Amino acid sequence: MRLLGSLLLLAALAAPALAQDGPRDAAAAQNAAQAFGLYLDGVLKSGGEPNFTKPPAADLFRHIFDVAALKALPPAKADDIPWLLRWGAAVDQSYKRIILYGLQPGQPIDQLVMQRNMSEYQDQCALVMSFLIRFEARQATTLTLFLEQLPQEQRTPARAAGLQQARSGSAQTITGAIMAMKEGMKPGNARLIAGALRDTRDIWAGYIMPDDRSRITKLIADTPATVKDREAQKNLAAFAGALTAAK
Repeated sequence: MRLLGSLLLLAALAAPALAQDGPRDAAAAQNAAQAFGLYLDGVLKSGGEPNFTKPPAADLFRHIFDVAALKALPPAKADDIPWLLRWGAAVDQSYKRIILYGLQPGQPIDQLVMQRNMSEYQDQCALVMSFLIRFEARQATTLTLFLEQLPQEQRTPARAAGLQQARSGSAQTITGAIMAMKEGMKPGNARLIAGALRDTRDIWAGYIMPDDRSRITKLIADTPATVKDREAQKNLAAFAGALTAAK
């Protein structure tokens, strides 16, 4: 097991050096997620606590939630969906391992455990949320491009329903991130998430459904009471303004 973990770590760290496109970045994230899971299994078995600020966890985390690689990608294309799904699966798997750390496989989700982990590992959770906002924005662009290039006869009700579900899911991601900001998040972490919302606001303004846009802008209107950081508030206001202006 130790040898396997070492091999996976080497693969995860070597792949980004060659990465020039989405599929390679997705493969790097998948390899890192496997090694990340082995690391957490080992720490849990030993009765310890993970340290996400030092290797190997810090390096693996960076390769899974690689904002720099995401930003460096060329413009989104309609055929990006397969590798985005692979990368997204690695992200989802790894984030769940963080917020559910301490639960044994098959054990039901414990809200107290989740709250404890999201507080204890707030810095990592904020990084994940900021990555997810940017990642899902790229997914939204890709999905829109994919559907637009389909001939009319392939624009089925099932695909339309899938799009609505995806749009609703993105709204939930954004809502969850804003709620986390309102629950005593550190100023630096609040700025990180608000900056991601600001940077992707034009995508979300055209993608999120009107009812969700309205609900999110009302949620942001309540943030000054708990999110005191001026930069974070400025970026949230820019995001809310884009949603309000959308037609």
